[in-house]
Parts: sequence; C-alpha cells; structure tokens
Amino acid sequence: MSAQKPLEGVRVVELGNYIAAPTAGRLLADFGAEVVKVERPGTGDELRRWRLTEGDTSMLYRTINRGKRSVVLDLHSDAGREAVLELAAQADVLLENFRPGTLERWGIGPAELEAVNPELVLVRVSAFGQTGPMSARPGFAAVAEAYGGFREMVGEPGRPPSRTGFSIGDSIAGLYAAFGAVMRLFERERARVADGGEPRISLDQRTIDVALNEAMLSVTESLVPEFSAYGRRRERTGGRMEGIAPSNAYLCGDGKSIVVAGNGDGIFKRYMEAIGRPDLGSDPQLTSNELRWQRRDELDDAIGDWTRQRSSGEALEALDVAGVPAGPIYTAEDVIADEQYAARDMIQRFDIDDGASVRQSVAMPGIVPVVGGRSLAITHPGPDLGADTHDVLAGWLGWDEARIAAHEEGVPA
Repeated sequence: MSAQKPLEGVRVVELGNYIAAPTAGRLLADFGAEVVKVERPGTGDELRRWRLTEGDTSMLYRTINRGKRSVVLDLHSDAGREAVLELAAQADVLLENFRPGTLERWGIGPAELEAVNPELVLVRVSAFGQTGPMSARPGFAAVAEAYGGFREMVGEPGRPPSRTGFSIGDSIAGLYAAFGAVMRLFERERARVADGGEPRISLDQRTIDVALNEAMLSVTESLVPEFSAYGRRRERTGGRMEGIAPSNAYLCGDGKSIVVAGNGDGIFKRYMEAIGRPDLGSDPQLTSNELRWQRRDELDDAIGDWTRQRSSGEALEALDVAGVPAGPIYTAEDVIADEQYAARDMIQRFDIDDGASVRQSVAMPGIVPVVGGRSLAITHPGPDLGADTHDVLAGWLGWDEARIAAHEEGVPA
C-alpha cells in the first residue's frame, strides 16, 4: 500500500510560468495536493520549449510540472478570467508569478479572489516583491541572484562572477513559496478550529509575497552582518569557502576530482595523518579554521600532491577509513547509478513522450523530503498541454458538456 501523502485533499490553482511558482506547485503536488496548472492556449508555459532536445515538450517542463493537471484558459478573455475565478472559488491556494499588478489589471486580483473565496491562500512570486520602488520591474532569477548578493560570491577570485548551472534563484523562491502556502494553510485551519469554523484571517494576512532577490539574500548567511559589523567585504574564493580550511575540490590521478571537507578541528589531524602529513596535523599554528585559512594554499598543495598520486576511488577509500568527509563529484550518469539514491527511491522512472517519440524509462529525481523511509511515489511527469481541461471543468466546476464544448471552441489554437 502506498503511503498517504500529507497534502491530499488540498486544491491548488497555479497561474505561474517558467520555474519559480511552478516549483512551488510541484512541491505541493509531490505531497498530494491536486494542482491545476492554467496554461495559455497554443503554446502553454514557455518552459515546454526551454532546453528542448526533440519534439515539442522539454524534460525540464516534465520535471518541474510533474504531478499536476494542465488546463488551457485564455486569461486575456473575459471567459478565461471568469473560469479562473470559478477555479479559485473551489481552491485552497492560488499560485502566481506574473509581474505585480497583472492580476489586478485582468480583474482577477486579491479583491476579486477574496469575493469568491474568503479562505483562499494567495501566493505571489515576483522579481522584487509586491511593494517597494522596484516592485514593478521585471526580472528573472539571474538578475535576482545578482541583486541578492549571491552572484558576487560565485566563481574564481580575479575573474567575473559566475553562475551555477541551474536556476537556483527560482528554485529557492519556489521553496519559500511552498513553505509559505503550507504555513498559511496551517494557520487558517488553526484559526478555523479556534473560532468554531469561522475564519478570522484577512486575505492580506493570507497572502505570501516571495521576491526572488530576497530569497537569494536569505541564503547569503552572514554576508551582510559581517560587512555591517566589521566593514568586511567577502571575496570570491572559487572552490573554497572563506574562513574554512581545508575544504576544496582536488584532482586525482585518474583525472577525476573529489571534494574533501576536512575543516573541522577534530577532523583535521586525522585528515593530515591520512595523507601522510602528520607534521601539519600536529602544527600548533593550524589548530583552528582561522589559522588554517591563513595557510590555505600550503594545505591545498599538500592535499593535491597526495590526491594526484591516487585514483579517486583509492583516495576516497583512504579518507573514509580515516573518518574524513569526502565524496566524488557526480555527473548525471553517476547519480542514476548510485546505490544510495536507489535505496531511497530517489530515482524514479517513467516513459515520457517528448512530442517526437516516447522515451523509455526516463530517470527523474524523487520527492524530497523522505516520508516513511523512502521517497514518495511521483504520480506522473508534467502533463500534455490541456490534457485535463475537460475533466477539471467538469469535476471542479460542474460544467456540462455543452458549456465545455463552447469553451473549447472559443479558445484560440
């Protein structure tokens, strides 16, 4: 018997495109929420064609939108906007990531949503938030990462800032959006119990306002406090972490690199003994991270000399025996073959139609966090465009066949 998902029974309307709000929708769907993704006629979410290899639907779309249902509505039409309000009336959460003010211009903003559903949780994701002097400005995750102080810290010293290989700003904002939705649902239910079934939380209080730049600022740890308190401006350190040593990636004799985090005071001595440098492990000038950071180049040179004389497997085995945290730098191929991921169902497989052909047994990352010892089962990859329009309009809204047919005829191709 499959494990019950904790958000079963929760209904979500997703109006988001790209990655941020859809990531929040994916997380809610992963844990059992019924997520209806509203897509534009003809093209749908633009993510369908991002990193498209073949066909008309990318694996990126299938991944970010797994577990959801796709409904085609034209939000530029009165009929489409009316249908959104009808869906919102039946929903617990509405997710959106349009530029601030867009829903209001369309007549499906907070006032209209409150009128049709006084208990709706509204989650809004944007570049800079719903208020403030920059709220109306557009911006993708790349811009938000720069504004949030994150991009400045990525890359090698003396070179322009780099970017990670993923839309991390969107994903982190999506995590906050999903957390905010669940937080407000919990608060709403607690208020209902306290007031004998009558909600007492206004829509303003039930609105989650996630700004991409603020989401990125929130993960910069003590970057701002250190500057504010001491005037210290941190610099890019490549594979290192400022003030933490030794912790870096090291090239091995087989051409592969490994990551070793031997910066704990108790670990450092064992680490140095494992690489044949007990003199460094017992050096009184290397007993703390602060001291080791001052000699980081010397330490990295010693470690690199050791790793280059061994294969990555030999180096990792020796470090494991010594109790030093270390690991390989995985490729996608390595992830798919890994026994640890397999043991927790963190790789799940589906036959996926990309529009050109059906790709057999495509590996997809599992659901995090784990509940009950193993990843919960993914219900299905992201849906075909409009695959659920009929069923949702009939099941959620009770439309009869004639009205559904009239709607489908009125939606542009």
